[in-house]
Amino acid sequence: MMLLAIFSGILVQILFYLLFKLIQFVFKGIDAIYILVVLSGVSTLVALKIFGFGWPDVLYYALAGTALLVIVCLWWFLRTKSLFSFLTLSFVCIGLGYGIYLLANPGSEPYQNDFPKFSMGKGYQTLKEIGVENPASQGNFQVDAFTYGSGSDKKRTEYAQDVRFITPTVDASLLLPEWTGKKKKWREQFWGFGVTEFPLNGRVYMPQGDGPFPLALVVHGNHSMIDYSDDGYGYLGNLLASRGIITVSIDENFVNGHWSGDFRGKEMPVRAWLLLKHLEQWQQWNNDSAHELSGKVDMENIMLMGHSRGGEAVTIAGGYNRLPVFPDNAKVPFDFNFNIKGIVSIAPTDYRYDRKIVLKDVNYLSLQGSYDSDEASFWGLRPYRRLQFTDSVSRFKAGVYVHHANHGQFNSTWGKSDFGAPMKWLLNLKPLLMAEEQQQVAQVYISAFAESVLKGNDTYLPIFKNSAFAKDWLPDEYVMTHFEGSDFVMLVGFEEDIDITTVSDSISITGHYLNLWKEQGLTTRDKGQQDNNAVILGWNMTDSISTDTKPTYQINSDNLFWRDSVQSVQLSIGSGDPKWLKSESKETVEGGDKNDDTNLEYDFSLVLEDSLGRTATIKISDVKNIIPPLKSKFTKFEFLDKDMIGDPWEVQLQTFHIPISKFGKNASDFDPTAVKHIRFVFDQSPKGVVVVDDIGYNPLK
Repeated sequence: MMLLAIFSGILVQILFYLLFKLIQFVFKGIDAIYILVVLSGVSTLVALKIFGFGWPDVLYYALAGTALLVIVCLWWFLRTKSLFSFLTLSFVCIGLGYGIYLLANPGSEPYQNDFPKFSMGKGYQTLKEIGVENPASQGNFQVDAFTYGSGSDKKRTEYAQDVRFITPTVDASLLLPEWTGKKKKWREQFWGFGVTEFPLNGRVYMPQGDGPFPLALVVHGNHSMIDYSDDGYGYLGNLLASRGIITVSIDENFVNGHWSGDFRGKEMPVRAWLLLKHLEQWQQWNNDSAHELSGKVDMENIMLMGHSRGGEAVTIAGGYNRLPVFPDNAKVPFDFNFNIKGIVSIAPTDYRYDRKIVLKDVNYLSLQGSYDSDEASFWGLRPYRRLQFTDSVSRFKAGVYVHHANHGQFNSTWGKSDFGAPMKWLLNLKPLLMAEEQQQVAQVYISAFAESVLKGNDTYLPIFKNSAFAKDWLPDEYVMTHFEGSDFVMLVGFEEDIDITTVSDSISITGHYLNLWKEQGLTTRDKGQQDNNAVILGWNMTDSISTDTKPTYQINSDNLFWRDSVQSVQLSIGSGDPKWLKSESKETVEGGDKNDDTNLEYDFSLVLEDSLGRTATIKISDVKNIIPPLKSKFTKFEFLDKDMIGDPWEVQLQTFHIPISKFGKNASDFDPTAVKHIRFVFDQSPKGVVVVDDIGYNPLK
């Protein structure tokens, strides 16, 4: 390698010398010093590209080259004062000015969609219409805000002399051996402490009263460590505290990114472990009869919330909570075992830690924005799918996908741009929700989740099944939901094997007159994996198939699908791309291009057939609409999106819960306790492609 470096250096010197001599020969009247200036300028631009600007080459060199050309033309004009040099300079300046205008412009919304934002079947009412209070409205408790921490923070008075309670430091050296080199040197110089004395700092939003109150912790994700992130969740802290829940925003800025280096996910165990150490501190205060916080906390009702890498950290903490030792180093004993009832991951990662955490017996909620440039896919659904319910306690898991929401605005201090300069100048900010609207969605769903999980108030559960029940409290925007209760019985999950005609020994699948029928893994917009298989079904009654013959997909059981009373049939449905019908050999489960017609309204009939051949039918749209693909244009320059982010959209499923009572309204002799066939009949839309997953039912409670 050393010889290669020396050879490369000599080669570069020779090339510069030859280039210098060539310019001297072609432009004989130009002094050598000016040639050197231009060459050094070009070298500087190349160095900046390599070390400072992560822009695509074509954009960077076009703008930087134009700027350098302006300097050259200006020098040329000042020397010659000719009309030609003036016109050349003017033309180049106009080009540079246009480039700067494009960077300064907020962008545009190229994907207009007039499809209804919210939908529900006839006879349904929103929760507001039946008198339910908005979960995002302020509660009856006054809020006492204060901080606790080391009391010796060099940078922030709120964790120095202004703390109400002093906390001990903790030694994280065995969990973060990567605290070395320049990361160690510059961080310790900035913060005044190292990995052996991490502080337990927190911002507390405390309901005034005797308690005990449930406890919720929220932790930020990765951001510049010198642009403190822990103050960005006051909108959640104040709301939850006013509704009787102690909320603490945890400070973990000292493990965030910095110019001296990013731990690249190696710090994820520490992020999770620190949350559990904070819970230990609260337990100690709560059990100390002499402490001001004695008896204030209901330690049987705990919720963890995290944003970005913090969203992955809370799932890791949920996994660590029951372990006896740190799985990456058994020299670190664990003895936590807290009663964590709920986990909320906001625009999370799910790939930083090299272990895939499988949560068990805990309620789970994840939120994601479609215009998240930092985490461009709904990674929170991967732990959603891995989560297991193993006991008889009633729990649920939910996902909320918000169109036009970005990454940063879930934190009130991060702002609209998901990237820092210079990358932020490329982002398309025009389509984004206002920060207040995005945080309003978070408040509604997180508060509703907390009400159910920490207080046993299930009034708000319908909004996780269909966002239309909360439309009076939400901005006028597409909000897709996933929901699965612990009582859900899966019939078909498409994860079994590669035979698409069978599910088990007693359940088979048949299809007729379909243009497209296949099972495969769903991909993310950047060709990653959603870690989920589904069936893709396409039909086109305008082609050679007779319109008298309806395409069908049918699940058949040798026995009865269920023998007890059933509350609802449940399945997940997402829109596919009609271009997949054109050439099945080229079809992939990825987003289509901009010119494809992905705004078709899809609908189909769901038919249940009992053991005597009697049927009951309902249209999917009688419950809610299948939302078309929600496209995003992340950057101002369309050609950059593919390279920087990926496709304009990816398959997003939403859960449909269809009450059995809906079927009985048009088939009085149908027996809903003796169903042997579940059939999709594609008779409501002339053509379409849908992605279907997780077909099952919910028993009657």
